[in-house]
Amino acid sequence: MSNLAASLWDDPTALAELTAASRQANVDALVSPGHLAHYLDGDYNPRPHLDLISENLSDLACGNIRRLMIMLPPQTGKSQLAAVWTPFWWLLRNPKHRIVIGSYGQSLAMNRGRSIRRLVNLHGWRWGAQLAAGAAQISEWELETGGGIKSVGFGSGITGFPADFGIIDDPVKSRAEADSLTFRNRTWDWYSGDFVSRLAPGAPTVVIGTPWHDDDLMHRCLERDGEESEGGQWRVIRLHAFAEADDAAGRESGAPLWHPRLAIDDVAGCASHWNDKRSSSTARDWASLYMLNPRPTGDALVTYELLRERRHLRPDTEPIKSAVAIDPSGGGRDTAGIIGGFLGNDQRLYVTHDSSMVGPSDQWSRRACELAADLDAEFIVVEKNFGGDMAKLVVRTAWTTLAQENPDAEKFKRLPPQVRLVTAKKGKLLRAEPIAQQIAEDRVRFGAYLPDVESEWATWRPTESDSPGRLDASCYLAYALLPVPGAGAVVSGAVGVRQSQVRQSGRPRITRGRP
Repeated sequence: MSNLAASLWDDPTALAELTAASRQANVDALVSPGHLAHYLDGDYNPRPHLDLISENLSDLACGNIRRLMIMLPPQTGKSQLAAVWTPFWWLLRNPKHRIVIGSYGQSLAMNRGRSIRRLVNLHGWRWGAQLAAGAAQISEWELETGGGIKSVGFGSGITGFPADFGIIDDPVKSRAEADSLTFRNRTWDWYSGDFVSRLAPGAPTVVIGTPWHDDDLMHRCLERDGEESEGGQWRVIRLHAFAEADDAAGRESGAPLWHPRLAIDDVAGCASHWNDKRSSSTARDWASLYMLNPRPTGDALVTYELLRERRHLRPDTEPIKSAVAIDPSGGGRDTAGIIGGFLGNDQRLYVTHDSSMVGPSDQWSRRACELAADLDAEFIVVEKNFGGDMAKLVVRTAWTTLAQENPDAEKFKRLPPQVRLVTAKKGKLLRAEPIAQQIAEDRVRFGAYLPDVESEWATWRPTESDSPGRLDASCYLAYALLPVPGAGAVVSGAVGVRQSQVRQSGRPRITRGRP
């Protein structure tokens, strides 16, 4: 026994005073999550921006606000405070509450749940918090009092877990997912349909993250529910890498944001850190990730208005050559683009059919061959980047099978269409831009109402990593049927109809070739 312990044992009054002081310190630590982190973790470095977040989280706990959104650059300590210390602090104050923590991936969400659980094991005894017997799961566990944590990745179910407090931490994983409309829609659908539906009446919500896109989850929430400063529901804390006017933390315009690993008074060091990020990031990423101002990446290649102008339903031109183009599923995409159309005697391409589908190669190849038979297509163009020469084989096999299954069908009593394999030699933007120009110049029209095709053309942006199959397939169809300038440098294998192939009557010399 140490001398101090011995003296306290001999002095009940001093022991009582020390015990009371310890209990009061425990009570005081629950003022805010920042106070609690500083009280229990010697490595926690308070900074003005973290103090501001902590104060607003306290407002949330007191019922002054219901929805809090925290936007900061990456690696500034926001998630550790708001998604680890805050749930632990909340459970100590509300031991019967159930908290759901969602993130872009299950592993990240589980890491948050594991960290909170560790805090309960290490420090919960001070406030009488203990894990319930048998609470062995990392993704979902309870306290003896009934409160607990459920950690879920976007897309995971939350059924059966009514939540008294909801936290969304890092809703965006990467630039690729941020740029993908598909991923943004999935995230929004999960948030709206799964996450929000599990919140109990009056349950507060926190969203923590870095904005990547002007249409990401945070911006959709603000578009729907509005900011508190404008009469809406979300209180938003934005702290840019370099302060802008009316900075939430009171910094002068241009002042650098503090960093947990740099001294609080090291202004030059903080400025150097953020300037280094600026010099090593693209202008787009600097604006969105660090200055919290994601901008639209530019208009789509064509607009809905232009596409409406290019609709020519029931075209009166005479077809002189028909084809089907396939962009097979693969490379992370489920949908195979299957587009059909014809070159008219007015030298325009008319896109007339969309048979795109989700399915394996034996299914999309049958669908494409059926369309080719209906159109009496001269050839089928197949992009082979992900399927190689196998793409030609599956199409040939599908045609043979269909002909055998339909021996009386006139459309199959003909030589099979030629199968042309094409290879994309350039990225999507360089492939799509020349065809967008053909649309603008009225050399491509839509001979039927094809809303999904129009949607892909009007919503895909050049910087999106997503690869819409209908758009790609319509590009390959155009390269195959139109004499597009510079086509050979963009796509190999598909050669458009040349003027020299067209007779005086307006029809090309067509030779039906075997595949």
